[in-house]
Amino acid sequence: MNNTLKITSVEIYKADIPFHEPFKIAIMEIPCAQSVFVKLITNKGIYGMGEANPYWAITGETQATCLAAANDLAKIVLGKNPLDIETLCNAMNMYLRFNSTIRSAFDMALYDIAGKFAGLPLYSLLGGDKRIFWTDITIGLRDPEYVAKKAIEYKQMGFRAIKVKLGTTKELDTERIKSLRNAIGDELPIRVDANQGWDFYTAINTLRALEQFGIEYCEQPIAHWDYENLKRVRQSTSIPIMADESLFDHHDAFKLASNKCCDYFNIKLAKSGGILNALKINSIAEGAGIKCMMGSMTETRLGLSAAAHVMSARPNIQFADLDGYLFMKEDPIIGGAQYEIGTITITDTPGHGADVDPAFLKSCAKIIIK
Repeated sequence: MNNTLKITSVEIYKADIPFHEPFKIAIMEIPCAQSVFVKLITNKGIYGMGEANPYWAITGETQATCLAAANDLAKIVLGKNPLDIETLCNAMNMYLRFNSTIRSAFDMALYDIAGKFAGLPLYSLLGGDKRIFWTDITIGLRDPEYVAKKAIEYKQMGFRAIKVKLGTTKELDTERIKSLRNAIGDELPIRVDANQGWDFYTAINTLRALEQFGIEYCEQPIAHWDYENLKRVRQSTSIPIMADESLFDHHDAFKLASNKCCDYFNIKLAKSGGILNALKINSIAEGAGIKCMMGSMTETRLGLSAAAHVMSARPNIQFADLDGYLFMKEDPIIGGAQYEIGTITITDTPGHGADVDPAFLKSCAKIIIK
């Protein structure tokens, strides 16, 4: 009798989830969450769920390209053993080298199957323990008055850190942070993210102007490819520098660490291609003495649950930026990580514990590949 677990079909869903308001960063504006859900179904009745939430200006993917690529990736995993995660992820990586977001959805679904098959929550499957932690809350790229108003609202709600999108001029970005700090006082940490919006000199001048406001760190101040100047920016300011768009996989992590380009890594499943590479990035970070943050695009609680389990399993991942679903008008996810203001609690359900409401999936365009 053959007891081998095999993937027998793949379901791909186009999911559009409205935001309360458009989300703007220095290099793009997102009108709503344009996700792709992937469901891998096995011959034993076990299935895994994954999510891709593409940011075209960062990963070079759109919802349409993710849907097209998912058709090809489905053919790679069909008939294969889903527990052979590294082999399957390597095969997908070789086939679509730069499509990290849609690959992350398949990777996430494979780990979900593995956890369910083993009867273990994902954090335990990864050899970690259950931690309760908190996420910051992000304010998009808006005028200083709006930034101050939202900061007061978030402080009153009980969030423990506020992240602000920057990346324009020194004068306007400084005014944003000055207005925020004047509005909320000194007790909450402020994190800033330029999303590659500054050139080298603007980055240095702006960060020096911001040093007086108690900035915890700055994400990706300059272009993702400019490793040499990223190192020089780090050397020119007292504000710690976090690599984000410069860091996709473990090869990038090695280059950033060996060249001393940054103080922290921002690991996102959508950039790394999923959990397998995220773990490799964190291992390099540990070896280099670099702490990490578990970041996100604007995934639902499905993608965020998988990311939360990875963070829980790896104490070197010290910071969390897992607030994407808080911007959505609806929550189509059943189970998964639970949010109490900014505090995140993961479940002990096998796998990552999150699923999509069947009623919501019925409203989504669907592709089945067998």
